Amino acid sequence: MIKMASVGENEEQDDDNELKTSNLVKEQETKAIREDLAKLEKTLEDERKRNEEYLTSLRYLQADFENYRKRVDREIRELEEFSTLGLVRKLIPVLDDLDLAVATAGKAEDKGILEGVKMVQKNLNSALESEGLHRIKAVGEPFNPSSHEAVDKVQGNDSSDKVIEEMRKGYTFKGKVLRPSAVKVELAARKEVAKGEQHGGVEGQE
Repeated sequence: MIKMASVGENEEQDDDNELKTSNLVKEQETKAIREDLAKLEKTLEDERKRNEEYLTSLRYLQADFENYRKRVDREIRELEEFSTLGLVRKLIPVLDDLDLAVATAGKAEDKGILEGVKMVQKNLNSALESEGLHRIKAVGEPFNPSSHEAVDKVQGNDSSDKVIEEMRKGYTFKGKVLRPSAVKVELAARKEVAKGEQHGGVEGQE
């Protein structure tokens, strides 16, 4: 009986050892799995941060490219406008010559020449207007020093300075004054000056 009890105790002890060994193995496996999961999570987090950096860099590159494209488009437009402006400047004297030719041909007996010159004048004006060239309004308009160049003046009685004659046509190109109109101005009526200032003359009077 004593030997059988000893054998039973040994078997029970062996079972306990196997259970402990099994639990230890499971703990080690669990620990290993947790470590692998931690490494995997760190790797994923690193990749996520790297992807965010790539996306940020891509956005910057996209913005830089968009700014570059806009700058190139603007420079192309400016170059085209500058090229057109150079041509328009050269053609303005031609318009002056045509205006003179029309005025001169109007006195001639051959009206065919006059009609021919007028046709050329009309076609050239239309072509230049389509590019942005427009004549400045002058006669009857209030004097505007930004678009009118006063080459002569007379005293008037109106309340404001007014253009009464145009000596040379002026032009704007795409809203900017390319050449001011050379005009004769009728000056506005001036208020009487004090007696002490009478000998100094009235501003604007010749």
